[in-house]
Amino acid sequence: MRYEDIKKDPKGEVKKLACFLGRPFEKEEEVEKVLWRCSLDRLKNLEVNQHGIDPWLGIANKYYFRRGIVGDWKNHFTDEMKGKLGQLTAMKFEGSGLDFGY
Repeated sequence: MRYEDIKKDPKGEVKKLACFLGRPFEKEEEVEKVLWRCSLDRLKNLEVNQHGIDPWLGIANKYYFRRGIVGDWKNHFTDEMKGKLGQLTAMKFEGSGLDFGY
């Protein structure tokens, strides 16, 4: 999976994910609804995410949201952090057939 693919065809990628999970969509409207519900613009503008506080960490929820650009996390992680994330992801998803391209 490449971040560029997700950005180019989010509907197609959501459909692939649903099939992978064994829950394919029956109607195109369902795909649209999932994309809308998962939209970073929508999520970051929810009242709870603008003014709420994480109950376990005590930090504002708004800090979980940045610009919402696919793949932007790479600009905020060190090479060491990227390596650890790649190793952890590979370990957790081993045998799934998913390729994260780290």
